Amino acid sequence: MTGRSTPRSGEDATREYYDSSDVDAFYDAVWGGEDIHTGIYAHPGEAVADASRRTVDRLADRLAHRLGPDSTVLDLGSGYGGTARRLAGRFGCRVVALNLSAAQNERHRAVNAARGLDGLIDVVTGSFHDVPCPDGSFDAVCSLEAFCHSGDRPRVLSEAVRVLKPKGALAFTDIMAAEDVPAEALRPAVSRLGVDALATVAFYRERLAELGLAGTGFDDHSGQLVTHYDRLTGETAARTAELGGRIGAAYLTHLNENLPVWADAARRGLLRWGILHGSRP
Repeated sequence: MTGRSTPRSGEDATREYYDSSDVDAFYDAVWGGEDIHTGIYAHPGEAVADASRRTVDRLADRLAHRLGPDSTVLDLGSGYGGTARRLAGRFGCRVVALNLSAAQNERHRAVNAARGLDGLIDVVTGSFHDVPCPDGSFDAVCSLEAFCHSGDRPRVLSEAVRVLKPKGALAFTDIMAAEDVPAEALRPAVSRLGVDALATVAFYRERLAELGLAGTGFDDHSGQLVTHYDRLTGETAARTAELGGRIGAAYLTHLNENLPVWADAARRGLLRWGILHGSRP
């Protein structure tokens, strides 16, 4: 299950979604506006932002052997730049942050400058279907829950591996379907992503092996999905009155309807999530 349609259709939907002021306000208020992906929770009531930062650190651990002051990493679908800043701050490495949304990239650059990290991070507006970098450019490539937006995931993976140096490391997270779950079962949840279906762990591992990556593995954190979507659902519902001052009524209604759908899919075991990783020989 690859969710293959066309790169352009997925990109247009993704750009329109993340350039929205309503979406921007939601991620800032509920997610913390730094790391906007699934969290690894120390306890069910932990702040979403803290759990999301822990995910970044776990992914960074998978790349740590390739990162240092003389290395360069590519962040695909870099969002507001939380991962790029964490990697640059922790390892002193240079980061190329590639992202479709001009609105997110503008905010990303401003925060980098405010924190004195703009010299280490290059924010590039562009597509992970056509990475604007030569072969073998990076010591590591990472991504956090961006590939689910792709209309051509084989192409995204090919690009990610293409730009890795020999012995370079790849690590990414993604929201995935459990094996053999029909696309129709998840369509109510994934409709906003602009794709027809989610990938599976098996699809990613098989494709990465075909591309020549060695030691491909999956750190399975699927059990975190219920906690994560329950936290988002509860937080949004409890703060509806407050959020109404920042978010349009239609989008807020959509959130309160859509987030429980994701929580239900996770509770029914229809979803998988975790860190996929491997290295070029």
